[in-house]
Amino acid sequence: MSKRAKTPRGRAGGEKREKIRDVYVGRPFEGLADEPEWIALRELVPAASAPLKLAPAFVEKYGDRQITLATVLPMAWPAMTKPDGRVLIGLQRHVQSGDVSRDLAVALLCALETPSGQAVDIPALPGVGDRLQDVIENAPLEIAVHTGFDFWLDENATDDPNVRASLERANASIFPTVKLAAAPATYWCQVTDRSHVRLVLGDDEDRALDALSRLSAGGGLLLGDNTKFAGMFRAHGLLAPVWDLPLEVEAEHWENPVAEFSKRYQEALAVAGPLTAAERRAKQGLIGRLQPLR
Repeated sequence: MSKRAKTPRGRAGGEKREKIRDVYVGRPFEGLADEPEWIALRELVPAASAPLKLAPAFVEKYGDRQITLATVLPMAWPAMTKPDGRVLIGLQRHVQSGDVSRDLAVALLCALETPSGQAVDIPALPGVGDRLQDVIENAPLEIAVHTGFDFWLDENATDDPNVRASLERANASIFPTVKLAAAPATYWCQVTDRSHVRLVLGDDEDRALDALSRLSAGGGLLLGDNTKFAGMFRAHGLLAPVWDLPLEVEAEHWENPVAEFSKRYQEALAVAGPLTAAERRAKQGLIGRLQPLR
C-alpha cells in the first residue's frame, strides 16, 4: 500500500516559505545628512517635498531617475510612478514596519522596478536588505513647503479620479506652515486658535534633555513675551520641542527669537558636569510633558 506524501503546513510544492521578521530601529534616519529634517517632514509638516538622488551603484542599475520625497502621497500610498518615469515616495503612510528607513528604501526600489505610470506593489514587511542610507545620495534636503498637494498632479494630464478626490480632502486638512531659517528643522504653523513653533533637535536625546533642563531652570526656555513652552514630542529617537505663540503674530517675527533660543541651547549643550538640584527638578517637569510620536 502506497503512502501519501505529506506536504508540511506552510509549504507550497515542498518549498519552505521564508518567514519575514520585523525589526525595530529607534533612530531610523540616523546617519542621514538632515536627520532632524526627515523627522520633521514625517511628523510635523503637512505638505512639503524635496528632490532625492540615487547613490552611484543604484544610478548604474536604474539610471539617473528623477525622484521626489513627499510628506504624503494620494491615499497615503508609499510610492507612485509617473508616465514620464518620475518616482515619488511618501513619508507618511498607513502601513509600516519597525524600521522606517528600510520601508522607504523598499518603496523606492519597488517603484524603480515598476513600469512608468503603473501602480507600485509594496510588501507589508520589507525584510532585510538595503536601507535608505544605502540607496540615496547622502546630502542635505532642499525642502519646498507647499500650500497644497497640487504637485501630485501633472499639468494638463487626466489623473485618476480617486487621486483628485484624495487631493481635495488632503488640501482641506492643511494648516498654514512656514519653514524658518533661524535653525534647522524649525517650522511655524497656525492651527485654529493658536500658532506654534516646532523644531526637531539633532542631538542625542539625553544630552538635548539636559540642555533644555538647564534652560528651563535658568528661565531661558521661552521664545519671548506671551509665549508658552507647550512640551515636547519624542520622534524617531530625537526630541521636538513645541511653543504656543500668539495667533496674530506672523511667522517671520519668530526668526530672531528662534535664533536666540538656538544660541542659548548650544551654550547649554556645551556645559559639562551633572545637573544642579534646580535643573533636575526642571528635567522632571519636562519629562512629564514629553509625548512619544514614534
